[in-house]
Amino acid sequence: DGTHTLLGEAFRRAAVAAAPPRPAPDPTGDVAEDAARVLRTYLRAGRLTRIPAQRSKQRVVLDRLAQDFEVGVHYSEREVNALLRRYHDDVAALRRHLVDEGFLDRAAGEYWRSGGTT
Repeated sequence: DGTHTLLGEAFRRAAVAAAPPRPAPDPTGDVAEDAARVLRTYLRAGRLTRIPAQRSKQRVVLDRLAQDFEVGVHYSEREVNALLRRYHDDVAALRRHLVDEGFLDRAAGEYWRSGGTT
């Protein structure tokens, strides 16, 4: 009857609310411990807390972001922005850093992965 359905739904909602939050995926993957430490510092719940100012740390983060782009695939600026927005709202800065540091190339309004680890 309807009462059992409502009670079942109420119990389901209570169980979901009481469940511990899922941990964010580990952003470090199979990288060296030094790089993993940098990624754990700057990535929280899959988002960049800030763009590192120190070039060596910035390159570690950019290399991780570059992994989201498939080699040989050309992306419009809109597509690049959509991928980068998952990490940080300043997509223009991330795009510029990725190009300047050789992780992405750009021509005729298209971007493609040109560097980074595999």
